[in-house]
Amino acid sequence: MKPGNQPVIGILGGSGVYDIDGLDNKRWVTIDTPFGTPSDALLFGDLGGQPMVFLPRHGRGHRIPPSEINFRANIDALKRAGVTDLISVSAVGSLREALAPGTFVLVDQFIDRTFAREKSFFTTGMVAHVSMAHPVCSRLGGHLELAARTAGIPVVRGGTYLVMEGPQFSTLAESELYRSWRCDVIGMTNMPEAKLAREAEICYATVAMVTDYDCWHPGHEAVTVDQVIHVLLANADKARSLIRQVAPALAADAGAPACTCRHALDHALITAASARDPAVLARLDAVAGRILKA
Repeated sequence: MKPGNQPVIGILGGSGVYDIDGLDNKRWVTIDTPFGTPSDALLFGDLGGQPMVFLPRHGRGHRIPPSEINFRANIDALKRAGVTDLISVSAVGSLREALAPGTFVLVDQFIDRTFAREKSFFTTGMVAHVSMAHPVCSRLGGHLELAARTAGIPVVRGGTYLVMEGPQFSTLAESELYRSWRCDVIGMTNMPEAKLAREAEICYATVAMVTDYDCWHPGHEAVTVDQVIHVLLANADKARSLIRQVAPALAADAGAPACTCRHALDHALITAASARDPAVLARLDAVAGRILKA
């Protein structure tokens, strides 16, 4: 890694992950954004000399339900904090027999079934269309896979994550429908998060931590919060081990600055320069500053 290109690892902690152990120089910092208030203050620190920023997606104490998370503020705040590589740690239900509770799935596709969330930084006055054909960073996924296997964590590379609105769990009919679509896991938080990370030119990957079999499995009771929490606690310890394992590899990745995720806006802006709204451009100073200032 060349001087000035040191990565900053961001961690979006999902259910059960509200802090990161082992950080030096820890400090919680409140960051204001043009898109409102993030879920919480951001925890800055160093892990073995590697800069890291942590944000609890639901807030400390799990205060915020999925549909009320300010996803735009969260990603904007992480971008302002200098985050280059973002790892989303998320609890999910399994839609496949082989993906048992305790398994980590490094998903590579999403189906977005949410409907009550702001999904783009680009609004009237500045339009952009980014590619979401491959919605996660394969480079980051490769590092996570190796780190998980090294740490002895059961991991599967690849899979489709169905993102539902929530906060209720699925009906049986819905669960079976998603299985017929060949989805592998189901959760409530990774959209529009992945879309916004791509717009912000942040490398993004999901560590989907299986807690249950949703409600489709005839040999298991319908999912309950108590059941989820029991597995969550074990998964959270594994997630922290994974983060400690992957940090040195990300720090040493000399090819990271050339990753295509970090150039997602190169050909995405469509609004003519003369028609761009200055007020909208001002809100985009962090997420799109690189391309707007070019």
